Parts: sequence; structure tokens; C-alpha cells
Amino acid sequence: MTATDRSLELTRAAAQAAADKLAHDIIAYDVSDVLSITDAFLVASAPNDRQVKSIVDGIEETLLKELDAKPVRREGERDGRWVLLDYIDIVVHVQHSEERVFYALERLWKDCPEIELPEDAVATRGKGAEHAQAHAADDEGGQS
Repeated sequence: MTATDRSLELTRAAAQAAADKLAHDIIAYDVSDVLSITDAFLVASAPNDRQVKSIVDGIEETLLKELDAKPVRREGERDGRWVLLDYIDIVVHVQHSEERVFYALERLWKDCPEIELPEDAVATRGKGAEHAQAHAADDEGGQS
């Protein structure tokens, strides 16, 4: 089984919306063969809590306006470190860069096929990880 056309449409629109709000390391997986609860996972990150919230708002606004889709569940907004948007067909994870490195969701889904995303979204790969690693190195240097 593969992700439905609707799931792919939602995933690509969400990825583009995330890229428009300067999300980093945007990646999507077709998890339809291993999970019965959703077809796709989209993961994106940002260097601070405020930007995480901005990306989430941008995704919600775009999917509602362009595809008439509302999340059935939204979790984690209060802290702004990891927000989950559940659209049933897709689940979107927007994480603070530090959480992204720590939890490494990609490890869980690395065997699932990657979903092709818009060029703008793919161009963000690696930027968030570089920022998080630089930030961690700064923190270690300041504690000496």
C-alpha cells in the first residue's frame, strides 16, 4: 500500500508552507505500509520556539486555505519545542532544532520511502542540523 493522492497533496503543501516560513531539514516519509493510522509523516525544524510556532501557523493556514484541511489534533504548542499536527492522512512534526537532533525521528522511519517534496523544501536540508550542532558547541564552550 502507498500513500493516497490526498496524503501526498497535503504533505507537499505542508512542506512548502514550512519552507515558506524558513523551516529547516524538511523531510517526509510514506509510512502507509507500516502504520494503519496515517499515510505520511512530515518532519521540519526551526532554531527557536517562536519560529516553530510560526511554521505551525503557516502550515495550518495553508492547508486550510488551499486544501480545506483542519488538524483533528494539535499537541505541544504551549512549549513550542515540538508541535504535532494530526490531519489523519498525514502527521506533521515541527521541532526545535535541539529536539530534532536529540529525538532523531528519521531513525525510526529511515526504511520507509521518502516522499518527493517541492524544490524549496528540499533546499533546506542540513541547515537546521548545522545550526543545532553549532549552538551545542557554543553551549559547551561557554561552560568550561
